[in-house]
Amino acid sequence: MGVETPVRWAGVAGGLAADALVTFSSEPDVDLLYGVPVFGLCVIAGLFAADTIARREPRWLRAADVVPRRIRDYAPRSLTTASAAQAVALLGLLIVAASTASADSDGRPGRALSVTCPAGTYLLSPWPGPHYAVPVLGGLTLGTAACALLLRRITARSGDDDQRRINARAAVGAWGIMVSAPLFAVSATMGLGALSVPCGGATNSLAISGLALGVLISAMTAGHCLCVLLLPQAYVKIRP
Repeated sequence: MGVETPVRWAGVAGGLAADALVTFSSEPDVDLLYGVPVFGLCVIAGLFAADTIARREPRWLRAADVVPRRIRDYAPRSLTTASAAQAVALLGLLIVAASTASADSDGRPGRALSVTCPAGTYLLSPWPGPHYAVPVLGGLTLGTAACALLLRRITARSGDDDQRRINARAAVGAWGIMVSAPLFAVSATMGLGALSVPCGGATNSLAISGLALGVLISAMTAGHCLCVLLLPQAYVKIRP
């Protein structure tokens, strides 16, 4: 284990410390949504530092070294594809939630779901409408940009291909957490809201099943990404 691994872990510890010590919103649920991208950005900062430490001294270039390197040659394809698919699913859920959101019982817009049943109208809250979508979309945008810059830096770095693959896998793992954690929160919140609908039919049952699947997949992905982030070299050895 090289010195870059403790530096990478320090980024994880820094993200956890920032979330524990800093309050980003007076509302606990919104504070949690802000905490995920803050954690991810701290982790990516640690990966930047680890990549800097892992750089080797300049050396004479061989003919093979002048061949342009591509990000897709080093980023893990399956994890990147899965995270990208979940990012699309997250955006889709946020669009649906925003289009169906209404004001809550206190008159605050974009925080509840209004459902009309034969027995009357029900107001279900919380609901991941525009009020909750802002930190999710902002964090996803910043995290994606930071990860793309990091992958570009890793691809262009000097050194050996194994180290590039290790750092690229860790970067995608960090981005995967920034995607799967909000997806878990949004899917779970919408699923609980759908379960609370008193007059749900077949469509509601289908929505609940889909959201439950989203909760399961995003939770498994987040756990896998955390393992990849902490020990990416183990995955590179297993699947070079």
